[in-house]
Amino acid sequence: MREVEPLRLAELTTLRTGGAPDRMFDATTTEGLVEALRETWERGDPWLVLGGGSNLFVGDEPFDGTVIRVRTTGIEELPSPHAGRIRLRVQAGHGWDDLVAYAVEHGYAGLEAMSGIPGTVGASPVQNIGAYGQEIQETLVEVELIDESTGEISTVPAAELGLGFRTSVLKHHHGSEPQRRAVILSVTVDLLVAGERVVRGEQLRRALGLTDDTPVPLTWVRERILATRGSKGMLLDEHDPDTHGVGSFFQNAIVTAAQARTLPPECPRWPVAPDLDAVTVIPLASYDGYVPPTRAEAPDVKVSAAWLIEQAGIRKGFKLPRSRASVSTKHALALTNRGGATAAEVAELARFIQSRVHAEFGLVLQPEPVLLGVDL
Repeated sequence: MREVEPLRLAELTTLRTGGAPDRMFDATTTEGLVEALRETWERGDPWLVLGGGSNLFVGDEPFDGTVIRVRTTGIEELPSPHAGRIRLRVQAGHGWDDLVAYAVEHGYAGLEAMSGIPGTVGASPVQNIGAYGQEIQETLVEVELIDESTGEISTVPAAELGLGFRTSVLKHHHGSEPQRRAVILSVTVDLLVAGERVVRGEQLRRALGLTDDTPVPLTWVRERILATRGSKGMLLDEHDPDTHGVGSFFQNAIVTAAQARTLPPECPRWPVAPDLDAVTVIPLASYDGYVPPTRAEAPDVKVSAAWLIEQAGIRKGFKLPRSRASVSTKHALALTNRGGATAAEVAELARFIQSRVHAEFGLVLQPEPVLLGVDL
């Protein structure tokens, strides 16, 4: 590890807000990262691990603590126990899209729909990142992490991470602490060895304009996804203010089937797959030979937050008077810093959008980025 002169977090986050911390370390090796974390935890400092800074909304005040920048890189190919598949163990500081590009180039399928997502590999399970119906949990095998409470390193299977829609036990949600305070050191994914694939997911098929089951090359899927994200201002570009944000600022809302029926029929929606492997446990002492039938419950529904925002009267490019924060001119779900906006200005815009959507549809949109020193 190397202690460096602290930089303002506005210089290190894509939303471009945040003051400087008390201390800052750069960790380019796993050993250096572990050393920096253990030293920080022993001092009892408030701490923040920073990757690409693309999913972080930081308040205006200086951070009274230590920031550790994760800059470890590297991809290791490992055998998979499943025929026709391969495993990749990737260091936490490796660029996410660099990993996707590597997988596509080598004909490894399972990540291509998540092309262009900014940030680092280590952050991907924390957020359970996803795009166009594909999520990291579909290919994630395990993570290597270090726990704050013990300082010990362990390998944790994906099943123990509590992965859900844009969440995990490691995520610091607004208003609550993570269930497990730990830092990911490496990530292992299991991918299909195939230069082309049949696209199944409804969202991805719609995004790609596919109407049949003809296999398509992974390179073609990646190119189309990158073009789509670029048209929405979702690819980082120093010269494009529409990309100076955190991507989607609000999560698509997950509602019950009954709630979904109260929304206008034109509101885009996708069923959330039910748990087909649910287990019914009957105590042996009370078992009388009768197994109750499984109740068929309608699955929850994911609805488009961007559609809700626009139908609540918030158009692309909208901003409050005298504010330097704005909704992207390309995508209603992205809040952007048009140059010099404070965290307070971004938060004011976010709260206004939440209030409008709630007034129109009775839903409270939840922020997707991690919030540090800022409130909504």
